[in-house]
Amino acid sequence: MDQTSHTSGNLNRSIIIIGALFFIFGFITWLNSLLIPYLEIACELSTFQSFFVTFAFYIAYVVMAPISTRTLNIFGFKNGMSVALILMAFGALLFIPAAMSRTYILFLVGLFIMGSGLAVLQTASNPYVTIVGPPESAAKRISIMGICNKMAGALAPILIGFFLQLDKADALKSDLTNLSEAQRTIELNEMALRVIPPYIGIIVALLLLALWVYKSSLPEIDTDKEDEELSVSNAKKSSVFDFPHVILGVIALFLYVGVEVIAADSIISYGASQGIPLDTAKYFATGTMFTMVIGYIIGIFTIPKFISQENALRVSAILGVILSVLAIITNGYVSLACIALLGLANALMWPAIWPLALADVGRFTKAASSLLVMGIAGGAIIPLAYGALADIWSAQAGYWVMVPCYLFILYFSTVGYKLRK
Repeated sequence: MDQTSHTSGNLNRSIIIIGALFFIFGFITWLNSLLIPYLEIACELSTFQSFFVTFAFYIAYVVMAPISTRTLNIFGFKNGMSVALILMAFGALLFIPAAMSRTYILFLVGLFIMGSGLAVLQTASNPYVTIVGPPESAAKRISIMGICNKMAGALAPILIGFFLQLDKADALKSDLTNLSEAQRTIELNEMALRVIPPYIGIIVALLLLALWVYKSSLPEIDTDKEDEELSVSNAKKSSVFDFPHVILGVIALFLYVGVEVIAADSIISYGASQGIPLDTAKYFATGTMFTMVIGYIIGIFTIPKFISQENALRVSAILGVILSVLAIITNGYVSLACIALLGLANALMWPAIWPLALADVGRFTKAASSLLVMGIAGGAIIPLAYGALADIWSAQAGYWVMVPCYLFILYFSTVGYKLRK
């Protein structure tokens, strides 16, 4: 179906369904901020080892990106989304034997499979939202999706933190050295088992959502057709690699996802390094999501009426640099608040990078989207670098890794997105 044939009602129904998808994968994605410190205790890991949670989850985007494109070519956008949700449910299912055996590698396999499902889901849903309506308001629509995503992210640490009983985790962490080997094993096994009930709920939710999407009237969009002017300008283009702004957009997205994941997933363990209990620090993780929601709301009301997508990206990148430096040079709750406020800096980056990177690619949209989804692997690599620096230097000094990332995003927002040849 061509985007011009969408009625207002069809567009609204599409946005509601895609919004539900963004909610569920936001809920699952931002659970990692709890899993990192939780599994660090339960599976007796170093900081570096614990950040393989993000590595396993986000590296799936690189592995699955080519497969995602083929999946959408075979099943289409709608049915491809249902397949992705079922795959995610299978990944969540592996958490049950992982928790019962307290096997870290099995947790990582489950996370990888869930990330694989999300790769397909992201490859379908992000370009769908971008091209389903007017291109100049794409960032506004993606901001609405971002609110769904980050409200889920704000809810996840509190809701799942209740099931995981983080107050007991704090107490256990301090008592481990005083326990006998047998008692230590019993306590850690009991701690790991607390993961099972919430993940059973996640499995049920994913399967119900897959059925809803499959039965829905979500329209297909033909991304292989181009208007006459775009067809002429792209006539000499043989692949997506003929679009420099797409490649630079992939790099910008890679770096953005990396810093977003660091800000959201490290904040609880960073708070602990600053002497703040896990049960208190979890609220700062929620605070990161709420500041992102505030940023999305700002985007909805200001883009494109008062500020362009590219200018919003510039302001966000500058704010990211400032807050990163402030987090490093301050301490305690002030430093933690700066990390939480990075949610505000990061909020409009995803909504702005996607339409800027997909501009004028026409029939190469699916291939460009696949590359952009590969950029999400920044959430695997850059947080791992942070984890290594945190072990070598300190959890606070590790945040220096974010500064050059924001500077490149600033370059893309000023020069990179304009490069068409």
